[in-house]
Amino acid sequence: MATVRPIRVPVARAPVPVVVAAKAAVLPKPVVVMTRKAGRVPPPPPVAVPKPSPARTVQNNLDASWDRKLGRGAVIPDSSIDLHGHTLASAHAMLDAGIDRAIRRGDRVLLLVTGKPPRPESERPHARGAIRAAVADWLAGSRHADAIAAVRGAHPRHGGLGALYIVLRRPRAG
Repeated sequence: MATVRPIRVPVARAPVPVVVAAKAAVLPKPVVVMTRKAGRVPPPPPVAVPKPSPARTVQNNLDASWDRKLGRGAVIPDSSIDLHGHTLASAHAMLDAGIDRAIRRGDRVLLLVTGKPPRPESERPHARGAIRAAVADWLAGSRHADAIAAVRGAHPRHGGLGALYIVLRRPRAG
């Protein structure tokens, strides 16, 4: 403590107002001089960041009977897409083409087999589960996002944790 010197901070002093006895009816405002510490840079002014437009998400527009049927495994998928063994790029292309085919055929439930997510005790970093992790973003940003009513986890008889049900909206009449 013997070698520590206190930092002296210059204090801004208000200048003494000058009183003019002549015709001056208004006194000038005092000018405050701000001093800066050497070596300090003031922080940049805050920048207004525009709010991002809300991302399109797959809406969950199923009623309770659909959820019960899917939970019991009572729904039989009209078609399925298996993404095992694909790279991210080829899996994305295959998913888009498969949903397009299912919509054109008039399918209601599509089974998407992605593979099981990595186990919690697996070593990090793991390469497994990359397709499964990307599917939600792919579906939300898809050109078919408006045709998807809901995405649910599959029943164990249809693949369990390694698969998803994609429920498509009914085609509009007219």
